[in-house]
Amino acid sequence: GGACAASHFGRLHMKKSASHRTRNRGVRRPPARVGVALLFATVAVANMPAAGAGIADIYAEALSNDPTLARERASTADVKEGVAQARASFLPQVSASAGRSQGRSVREASVTDFGGQRVETPSRTTDTERTNWGASVNQDVLNLPSWFQYRSAKEAARRADWDLQAAEQNLIIRVAETYLGVLRSQAALESATAAEEAVQRQLEQVQQRFDVGLVAITDVLESKAEYDNSVVLRIQAHGTRDNSFEGLRTLTGEPYAEVSGLADSLPIVDPTPAAEAEWVTTALAGNPGIRGARHSLKAAESTLKAAFSAPLPSLRASVSYGAGDGSSAFNGQVFQDPGSSSVSYSLSLSVPLFQGLREYSGMRRARLGVEQARQGLLQQERTVAETVRNLFRTVQVDVVRVQARSEAIKSSEAALEATQTGYEVGTRNIVDVLLAQRRVFASHFDYASSRYDYVLNLLRLKQAAGTLGGQDVDDLNGHTDAANPVRATAAQP
Repeated sequence: GGACAASHFGRLHMKKSASHRTRNRGVRRPPARVGVALLFATVAVANMPAAGAGIADIYAEALSNDPTLARERASTADVKEGVAQARASFLPQVSASAGRSQGRSVREASVTDFGGQRVETPSRTTDTERTNWGASVNQDVLNLPSWFQYRSAKEAARRADWDLQAAEQNLIIRVAETYLGVLRSQAALESATAAEEAVQRQLEQVQQRFDVGLVAITDVLESKAEYDNSVVLRIQAHGTRDNSFEGLRTLTGEPYAEVSGLADSLPIVDPTPAAEAEWVTTALAGNPGIRGARHSLKAAESTLKAAFSAPLPSLRASVSYGAGDGSSAFNGQVFQDPGSSSVSYSLSLSVPLFQGLREYSGMRRARLGVEQARQGLLQQERTVAETVRNLFRTVQVDVVRVQARSEAIKSSEAALEATQTGYEVGTRNIVDVLLAQRRVFASHFDYASSRYDYVLNLLRLKQAAGTLGGQDVDDLNGHTDAANPVRATAAQP
């Protein structure tokens, strides 16, 4: 993870090996359990795929499979459905109806006495059938609350679009953080491994000097303690490196066995444009959070207008048509109904007079909603401006820090050589040598880590300015080195 750091480690190992090769011949080595563990790790790595994934590959997978982004897309689609629902309230309302009814009435036979004369009425059965159908159209001619609620829903949908864009930019940051986290953990592992090997060589030399009576047993014990500690640090770094690959699985749903490292060609330069004020101006105009907050304010203002329109009259026009026919049967004799139809037109005016003061409470609440949206926009603008200024200066500091870390490597290596020479002539003790070695490998890790910090902070600066996009991922991917991959110990199941 980080070709430059790896090359520094390699040069340092070659230099140390060459300087101590003659003296180390025939020297008794510590137990071989570390070498066996490294052998198994090497065999496992050798069985993994040769091609490493670049950050562009990971980002492409995350675009399709990241659950956080997928949830935001669903949320955006849900908000946009509110526009269709709000539009439906002032579009024509059309309905149709149809029905068929059947009935039977039976009158029993009866005898009636009219002035002493019996009159018999026979029984009678009547069967009726009737079919009815109709249609109606209702249209709001004047309904201001519905209109303003529709406008509010449209502004909310525009806010959702900007929220989705912010989520897409945040995905780039999350991918970069996870990808560079793998490289950072690899740099820590390389530093810990190199430190272990260096301390091991130091222990061998001290043991040899002790065997011939040149140093005290305390030097051997100090070196052995430092060696044991370096083994622990290397094991911890190894586990952290392998665990870092799980973050890629979370983003993409796919296991990764290796990723490409960063090449030395990665430019470490000040952000462009070089003026802080230009970045702030760009952010205030294009940051998705600010753009979304502006639409939230417009939505709240439309909601306020809808609340003020609630007590106003509304006008509705209606047209309806109905038709029906049927038949009647009396004791088997059928009489056909010729049928009928009707058309009606209406124009109704509705004036709400009193609804329990609900409208006035709604007005006050809508005013508070506008004030909340206005203050939210102001807070968003100030927060983004502060973030942009801080990140701009941070990136500038990162550029200087990377350069300083590179010089620190040379200084720490020179200091180690001087301390080693002093120890050999008796002016320095073994603790000084061990501390100097620790500083060397820490400086290598710090250099690699500072490069990753620079990349992340530059991407975050572009995110705050609202200019971060897929092209930035492609540009960074152009500075990856497939020939310098970072591999997990074993392929993920």
